Amino acid sequence: MASSNVCKLCDKGSRMAGGYSNRIRATKFNPSGDLRKYPNLQWVALPKTAVANGGASRIKICTRCIKGNKHLELKTK
Repeated sequence: MASSNVCKLCDKGSRMAGGYSNRIRATKFNPSGDLRKYPNLQWVALPKTAVANGGASRIKICTRCIKGNKHLELKTK
């Protein structure tokens, strides 16, 4: 997937979530149903080894990849 709402490292993208049970659907006047959830993407600076060959100095990745330090493991290609 090549969208702006996708993590560059793990390809985490949007997903459908939520919705109502039949009991709530029977009592609410106009239930909206499913909602689209987006990943929490943040700008992160890349290490100098990944930027050495004229690459981008920062990328947008999800917070799960930030916690796992996956952006620090990038090698030059």
